[in-house]
Amino acid sequence: MQKILLTTSVAALALTASVGFAAARDQIQVAGSSTVLPYAKIVAEQFGETFKNFKTPVVESGGSGAGIKEFCKGVGEDTIDIANSSRKIKEDEVKSCVEAGVKEIEEIKIGYDGIVFATDIKGDDWALEPKDIYLALAAKVVKDGQMVDNPYSKWSEVNDKLPAWDIAAYIPGEKHGTREVFEVKLMEEGCDKDAIKASGIEDKKEIEKACIAVRKDGKAVDIDGDYTETLSRIDSNKTGVGVFGLAFYENNADKLKVATVGGIAPSTETIASGEYPVSRPLYFYVKKAHLGVVPGLKEYVEFFLDDQMVGPESPLAEYGLVAAPDAERDAQRAAFADGKTM
Repeated sequence: MQKILLTTSVAALALTASVGFAAARDQIQVAGSSTVLPYAKIVAEQFGETFKNFKTPVVESGGSGAGIKEFCKGVGEDTIDIANSSRKIKEDEVKSCVEAGVKEIEEIKIGYDGIVFATDIKGDDWALEPKDIYLALAAKVVKDGQMVDNPYSKWSEVNDKLPAWDIAAYIPGEKHGTREVFEVKLMEEGCDKDAIKASGIEDKKEIEKACIAVRKDGKAVDIDGDYTETLSRIDSNKTGVGVFGLAFYENNADKLKVATVGGIAPSTETIASGEYPVSRPLYFYVKKAHLGVVPGLKEYVEFFLDDQMVGPESPLAEYGLVAAPDAERDAQRAAFADGKTM
């Protein structure tokens, strides 16, 4: 009997710890993607102005990977409620969440964004192909049938139609969700896997690894901060090339000149149509255990998903978000109303 009472007491304490933290924290906590950051800040500010009975959510950056890692630390007042992400959460991250007690995760897709290459506004026009990016930035490339350290030092050496600028690319660091999209849709897409295999690398995973490995000789520079840091690098190096989200570029078009990729200029129209090849959905992830406990969390998500925030005529669309199709937005609202989890 004593053992049963003890077990019951422990279970009650665990429930109190995981659910009864509302009194200790009455403000929504959000962290993650630097791409989603400005959208979430716009929504948080308008939410605070609209719902006077709730505090304005605290929205911080840090990158998709860092935000999801923080999100997966557990349930309770010392853990964040929402992780913003510019990529889909990975299986191993979901597993990490579950192991820490975050067993119910709600995935929210807010719309789409494009990844662009841009140079200083006074620079030359650029027309890039994924192959150019791979050859310029890969750690190793195939030369004369052999994998060798990347020998290219100028963009014109990988494509004679590009400027004879020293290769200097400022790319998202590995903790950013944008980095994964950069690797898959540019590096891997531009990689000649058959040539790598012919050089003697047979294993499929090793070939994929070789395709996305970035050179470490200073010509490709990881940017761990947000896009403002990339912009400052280009401001200091007028022949540098930076990777940005479409929205950031559009809000700094007076300073930057954007490149075409595959002959297509990035825009909300070419991304919405799927014509521009380097686009991706944007997400945030909600800790279901915090809904109904952290004041305003449910209302914040509903407010974010409303067309006044994410529709074609919304302030987020005005800032640069590519609105999802009508049916997709309706389905997302219905999924959240139904409490659908991953």
